[in-house]
Amino acid sequence: MLFYRIPETKIKTILKSPDRHEEGVALNTAAAMKRNDKLKRKEEIWIMYQKHGIKHVMISAWRYPGKSQPGKPIPIPNDILEEIKKEWFK
Repeated sequence: MLFYRIPETKIKTILKSPDRHEEGVALNTAAAMKRNDKLKRKEEIWIMYQKHGIKHVMISAWRYPGKSQPGKPIPIPNDILEEIKKEWFK
């Protein structure tokens, strides 16, 4: 969140009312996206989370420049993907 300058309130907004849901790349995870377009910049903010009962545990959040295709694999930066694989597949 700090690296991409995504405030906590924006994360909560995405969890409550995402523009799109996808399956996460890690085991038993989900991803949600919300468009964050500005006048000169078009982007999406993605979060990957895991549900534990009624709680959501956020795993990662990132900004994706442009527009991703629905149903295609989630656009996760390689450095974040490697970090997730190290943590989940020890």
